[in-house]
Amino acid sequence: MPDWLMARWADELNIDYIGGLELAEALARVLPFTATEDTRPVLQCVNFVAGEGKLTLASADGFRLAVVKLDCDVEGQALINRDELAGVANALRKAHRVNLSFEASGESLDGMSLIIDTEAIRYKWRGADGQFPDYQKLIPAETNTTAHLDTVEAGKAIASLKALAGDKSYPIDLTLDGAYITMTSPDDKGQVTIPADIEGILGRVRIEGGYLAAAMRACGGMVDFSMTDGKSPVLFTTDGYQLVVMPMLTAESKAGGEAEAKPEEAEPEPEAEVEEAEAVAEVEAVVKAEKPKRSRKREKVAVA
Repeated sequence: MPDWLMARWADELNIDYIGGLELAEALARVLPFTATEDTRPVLQCVNFVAGEGKLTLASADGFRLAVVKLDCDVEGQALINRDELAGVANALRKAHRVNLSFEASGESLDGMSLIIDTEAIRYKWRGADGQFPDYQKLIPAETNTTAHLDTVEAGKAIASLKALAGDKSYPIDLTLDGAYITMTSPDDKGQVTIPADIEGILGRVRIEGGYLAAAMRACGGMVDFSMTDGKSPVLFTTDGYQLVVMPMLTAESKAGGEAEAKPEEAEPEPEAEVEEAEAVAEVEAVVKAEKPKRSRKREKVAVA
């Protein structure tokens, strides 16, 4: 199809062009943070919302929330199961550009279809029936400390501490002070210091090592890491991408003082710790989302 005809067709059908690589990377940044449990089906979906010149993709698993925004001049909303999208991200990397649009099913906006056209293939997903929770209140509006750091250096530090852990869960204490972030295992078996540009007051927080490593992979390059205190959600931001992670509680963060963590609390399971956090009420609102119907499988149609 000639470019001029494709452009006219896109205008008439409320379609907008997005770079294939750009959309593929956006999907790669939200798909890892969808829920895996069948008891939380809404959180097994990626929420696509387009309006006011932006396309927002959001996902959450009850302990982490990922949000990425792209420029896009269409309007619509669709809740798409992550299994339908899993194999598409790599395919979109090969497309020079894609056309994204929404198609209503009847008069209701619930269950709208998401359509992605590349040069050769049309993908169409019937959206799940359900309501993605209001996640905006989970994103910290103000923080006390922000560190600008290299995710590659941070990833190496996390890997070195993981090697010392005997269990699958390996909590890491992060101390932000001066021009460095110090990462320490709670049992004091390992400690790594990496440089960072830090603004604000001294901060300390404990994060599950697997969550921290996943955050570094999703962000890539340089990232801003912001925190309020040891018991509030932390925020990673870079290039229109936001990732919120719930911390693990220690005796110090519970008391709000300088008390040392008790030995028996040194290696808690992340789920147990998160449930005790003050922000758990907000997280539970995300977890208890309405159950949607299963999405249909995507349709592939060759485009002439």
